[in-house]
Amino acid sequence: MNRPSERADARRNRTRILAATRTLVAREGAEGLTVATVARAAGVGPATVVRRFGDKSGLLSALLDEEERDLQEDILRGRPPVGPGAPPGERIVAFLAALAALTDEHLELLFASETAKPGARFRTGAYSAWRQHLTLLLAEAGPELDAPVVADLLLAPLAAESFDHLRRRQGLPLRDVQAAQRRLAEGLLAGVTSIRST
Repeated sequence: MNRPSERADARRNRTRILAATRTLVAREGAEGLTVATVARAAGVGPATVVRRFGDKSGLLSALLDEEERDLQEDILRGRPPVGPGAPPGERIVAFLAALAALTDEHLELLFASETAKPGARFRTGAYSAWRQHLTLLLAEAGPELDAPVVADLLLAPLAAESFDHLRRRQGLPLRDVQAAQRRLAEGLLAGVTSIRST
């Protein structure tokens, strides 16, 4: 009898762990999720979960990965203004609106993932991708900008804790958050244009 390869076992374990995580989050929410409960539900040992995902933050980030990949695909190959073909300023505004919508849709997961340990948000591949994308667009829109710093500043309101504060604590509708973010980006870009023209 042939035993399955380690690679196949690892793939199967990953699928089981993510399915168990998705079920537990849907049933009980993300905040109380633990590696131990996920391992039990998936029928694996806690060490297997830790080896594959590191910790709760890594586990929740993996669940978010598919949705975030859809937005990354839109950025690379989608229709303008989120995708290529629009001026950089329009792309920045459209991207921030799309990211706000994604954050709103998955706020509970993002909140649990980003607050699981200090700095968790900044270690995700998605944050790096968002920051790099904005940095490139900002550099194109205003070469005199410190594009990496401005990218971080534009992304800051979309951190789960900040977004949660705006949406749940302040009670702002998503469209109001998106409108404020748009005004912020457009004001910044208008400032760059006026500096150039003087």
